[in-house]
Amino acid sequence: MGSDPNSKTCRGKLQSKRSKLNLAINKELMLRCGAENLFRVSTDTRTKENVSLELSFLNSNLQLLKEELAELNSSVELYQEKEEGLLPMIPLGLKETKGIDVRETFKHVIKSHYFEDPEDFEEALASLLDLRQAMRTPTRNSQGISLLFQYYNQLHFVERRFFSADKSCGRLHFQWYDSLTGVPCSQKTIAFEKASVLFNIGALYTQIGARQDRGSEEGLDEAVDKFMRAAGIFEFIKENFNNAPSSDLEPDCLKMLVQLMLSQARECLFEKMVLSLGDGDDLDSCLDLGQEAAHISASYEEVLRAMAETRVKQCLPYYWLCLVQIKREHYRALADYYVALGLVTQQEDLSDRSVKTLQHIHDLQQLGESERPAVPRTAEQRKHLGKAHLRESLLLHEEALRLNRMSPELRNKDILKIVIKHFHERSLAIYQDIDDEDDFQEVLEPPPIVPSTTFQLSLSSLDFSSHPVTDLFHFLGPESVFSAKHSWTQPRTIQLARKDPDGYGLALQGSSPVLVRGVEQGSVAMVRMHFTTSYIFVHSFQVSRLETMWSVLGVKM
Repeated sequence: MGSDPNSKTCRGKLQSKRSKLNLAINKELMLRCGAENLFRVSTDTRTKENVSLELSFLNSNLQLLKEELAELNSSVELYQEKEEGLLPMIPLGLKETKGIDVRETFKHVIKSHYFEDPEDFEEALASLLDLRQAMRTPTRNSQGISLLFQYYNQLHFVERRFFSADKSCGRLHFQWYDSLTGVPCSQKTIAFEKASVLFNIGALYTQIGARQDRGSEEGLDEAVDKFMRAAGIFEFIKENFNNAPSSDLEPDCLKMLVQLMLSQARECLFEKMVLSLGDGDDLDSCLDLGQEAAHISASYEEVLRAMAETRVKQCLPYYWLCLVQIKREHYRALADYYVALGLVTQQEDLSDRSVKTLQHIHDLQQLGESERPAVPRTAEQRKHLGKAHLRESLLLHEEALRLNRMSPELRNKDILKIVIKHFHERSLAIYQDIDDEDDFQEVLEPPPIVPSTTFQLSLSSLDFSSHPVTDLFHFLGPESVFSAKHSWTQPRTIQLARKDPDGYGLALQGSSPVLVRGVEQGSVAMVRMHFTTSYIFVHSFQVSRLETMWSVLGVKM
């Protein structure tokens, strides 16, 4: 199960380096905590000066390690196919966790709570630990997703068997490293373990989505599906898990991740639309592409607003922020480009649909009715308005290029520069073709294009039943009954001697264990068993000709 943690793939090396950085960050944090404690309790001036110097050194080391981790999170090109003419997507790295041994803790619960021999469950405990170890390095495919879901589903049974709301499970702590900052966090509650596993499922979906072939419709459909599934996972975590100790599981961060995945899904749908329509064979197609591009730009604007939240901004790689800014400008530029392309290439009279689209395509919230340009009926009017949109497209792509130059993380990413320059040169070529030196018309300021989309996206719901598992501790009895929230008495043996053919006065139900649902007043069972609890479960019984021997276990509900 899982993949080889020493795998020499690019992704394997990246995750291995992330693991080492997490350990180094944890070490520096522990040293800094010790130095801070020493500084607080120290009364000697010289000692305080030395400790203060040491703290400065530790903070510098910690900052360098966090910057190195942010650089790893910026290595998005390693997770995806290098394709010309396409901007990279943003996948997430997996959360790392430390190995834990639950044997002693769970054995103690089995012995003290269920009164069973812990050695009988050695194989179940070993299987659980093997499953947890394997899910730390899942393969980047459907098998890896299934492995994580299987472990999550197994945690449902583990939680019911060994954890209850009013008491913790010994000294057991689940420790996970923050995917974005590398800071270790630990909690006793198994909810943290479950939320972290779900986060890794979402992160793995983003990696699978980013690696798809976006040059084909099949690859784009698969990428959309994976990004939507990731968005559904992050939304589920946000709604069902509270008080997260790590920043990547906080509601504001999860909200941003949901919006980011939706935007990337829309981007893939737009690329599929371009594949099917080309650069737009007619005005109507170009206007549709323009409005879709404007909608993607507006979607990335929402991502930027979510990223601007103080707690979110502090933990995000600066690369992500710059890339989202570039995509916002790029798709806003594409919106103007496609509208301009449709206007300048339209030679025939406008269709009714084209007239209606042009009447509503410009943003009336920013322009009054009197300022709104009239529908261009003649070829000269269409050329004039199209030229204005092309000019706006050039300016926006130049802004995207400026953002690329200003970011140290993006400056060395050749793929971004190549893609943006390609679209900038394409707009410039059309602008130069229609530019007329003798044109003395007043320069027109093109109004913003109204975002619109034909794609209605809904978050994918989680289907846990698609990855069924068998309760490893099913020998304890039915999980609905034999759980940590019930208090048990120690098993005891009772012998009943039947004196008449009417029976023992017991009403039984089920098997393994049998539930005693009722006892007749004055019967042998009532006299011998002295019922003081709500339910009695019979683990085993032997019937002889003269008497019955019961091994019973009482439940205090």
